[in-house]
Amino acid sequence: MAQRALPLPAARLGRAVHTAGAPPEVSGVVLLLPDGETHSQRRPSTFSYAVQLPFARMLARAAQGDGLAVHVVHYRRRGWNADGDPVPDAEWAADEAVRRYGDIPVCLAGHGMGGRAALRAGGHPAVTSVLAMAPWLPGSEAPEPEPVKHLAGRRVLIVHGTNDSRTDPELSYRLAERTKKANRDTCRFEVHSDGHALRQHRAEVVALAADFIRGSLFAGSYARPVADAFAAPPPLGLRMPLAAGFGQSLRY
Repeated sequence: MAQRALPLPAARLGRAVHTAGAPPEVSGVVLLLPDGETHSQRRPSTFSYAVQLPFARMLARAAQGDGLAVHVVHYRRRGWNADGDPVPDAEWAADEAVRRYGDIPVCLAGHGMGGRAALRAGGHPAVTSVLAMAPWLPGSEAPEPEPVKHLAGRRVLIVHGTNDSRTDPELSYRLAERTKKANRDTCRFEVHSDGHALRQHRAEVVALAADFIRGSLFAGSYARPVADAFAAPPPLGLRMPLAAGFGQSLRY
């Protein structure tokens, strides 16, 4: 007897990540979009979800007094595939965040394939900011360039390691250059000598992400490196180095 394939699950949000002492009222939401594969119709692995949880906890801890809720998004499929399958999942997640918490700002934050999905879904009405870490982007073989005009009015931060062997940092620079023309509130940090997982300078990357999220969702002031990156004209605002010790420069 032939085995029947199990139906694919619907997209869903993981349990909200909070920290002790956080206010009960949610004032802003971060939706974490995991990495994935170029082509795969399989269900997402539990590992792709679990690997985002430490980052979710660190963000929640950094913004525990602001009313931040962090959710990891569960995709329907593991791959990007021909139609950008994670994009409608990210848009659904933004709708779900509004349904649960009301009219509050949402940040889409993704890594690898999730970074591309965050950029693509960044035009959702509830989304006020987009964080793309080591985003996987198409090269010259793509039939048309990635869209960027829908990101107007959002704060956009791209972070990429210069030694990334999985996703090309030069492609994220070119995308940031195009995005900056449509949206001045775009900046990009280069993490020198770091790879795709951004582990070598993890503390600095987390501090940068937390500062960007708090400033974008809760109208706080950015740390000077982030403020300078937004204010700098291209290409200066697109090749900002992420210096060691960035975490010590933040003042909350």
